[in-house]
Amino acid sequence: MKRTTELAKPSGEPLLPLVKEIRDLVQSARRSASQNVNTLQVITNFEIGRRIIEYEQQGSKRAEYGKRILIELSHRLTEELGRGFSATNLEYMRRFYLDYYETVPQIPQTVSGKLPAKTDRETPIQQTLSAQFTPRFTLSWSHYVFLMNIDNRDERRFYEIESGQNRWSLSELKRQFNSGIYERLALSRDKKGIKALADKGQNIDNPQDVLKDPYVLEFLGIDESTHYSESDLESAIIDKLETFLLELGKGFLFESRQKRFTFDADHFYVDLVFYNRILRCYVLIDLKIGKLTHENLGQMQMYVNYYNREVKLDDENPTIGMILCKTKNDALVNLTLPENANIYASQYQLYLPSKEELKKKLIEWSESASDCL
Repeated sequence: MKRTTELAKPSGEPLLPLVKEIRDLVQSARRSASQNVNTLQVITNFEIGRRIIEYEQQGSKRAEYGKRILIELSHRLTEELGRGFSATNLEYMRRFYLDYYETVPQIPQTVSGKLPAKTDRETPIQQTLSAQFTPRFTLSWSHYVFLMNIDNRDERRFYEIESGQNRWSLSELKRQFNSGIYERLALSRDKKGIKALADKGQNIDNPQDVLKDPYVLEFLGIDESTHYSESDLESAIIDKLETFLLELGKGFLFESRQKRFTFDADHFYVDLVFYNRILRCYVLIDLKIGKLTHENLGQMQMYVNYYNREVKLDDENPTIGMILCKTKNDALVNLTLPENANIYASQYQLYLPSKEELKKKLIEWSESASDCL
């Protein structure tokens, strides 16, 4: 008589950690594979650009000569390799090499000063990938094509750094560019700070580094011409919370909405409560659809005082208060609040700003700052 043993089926709850661990492992592997494919494509296009430039340098320096090469090369490559080699794409590859060749790490030399010997089995791309250096290219080819259309090199470098650090998709990169985040951050900094944006991206060292003015909330889909309440604005933000966190910037974590605290039997409510893990402090946000008043500032001062005294831990930094309002008066803010209050007022708008207008403001600001020196 055969004896059968039945394995006990584990309940779902104990398996959750294992499921999460395996899921994270697989997702990480998929991201890594995707990134390797993207890196390979970018390096391949860089090497194609290099060869086009080297070929051009052997012939005429005239522009017509270069155009003729790209057109003929496009026909030949399309016949042999298929799509992806239009004259326009080849021109992007050519420009890509010219824009980036000075910043790409070189293949390391041996002690004798000579390049490592090539093997017959390795292609030029494989040799580049196997070289002992940190890859310079961290974005997809589509990202670089978009970035190459930004004329200002400092601005281009900023968006490249931020895209890599924050893992912006191409659509998110376009949205951030169209919202003028570079200009909006630059307008709140001195000239040294603007240069730092191009060299390092947005560094968060103090509360002022997280501020933008205005905040652009076009993704909420609220029509400015229609009537809406502060509650409507708050609900729309919660519905689009992921995008709102991207607009707030680096390090923000959402904790709660309409956070209640009580003293002397009175209840008070903070519209939105966030925590910034880089600054290690709470960030309280109040929404105002009208003109900013001194009562609004006083109310936020009370919220911040409460969090500093009753909520924050001893090793955490002071709470930041932020009022997002439709219109503000800087003089009112300065007169109402004590120095180092850690409370800020920024405007929000429900439509994408004009990049031309933001650039004009930045130029005017730079010129006035120079006059003061």
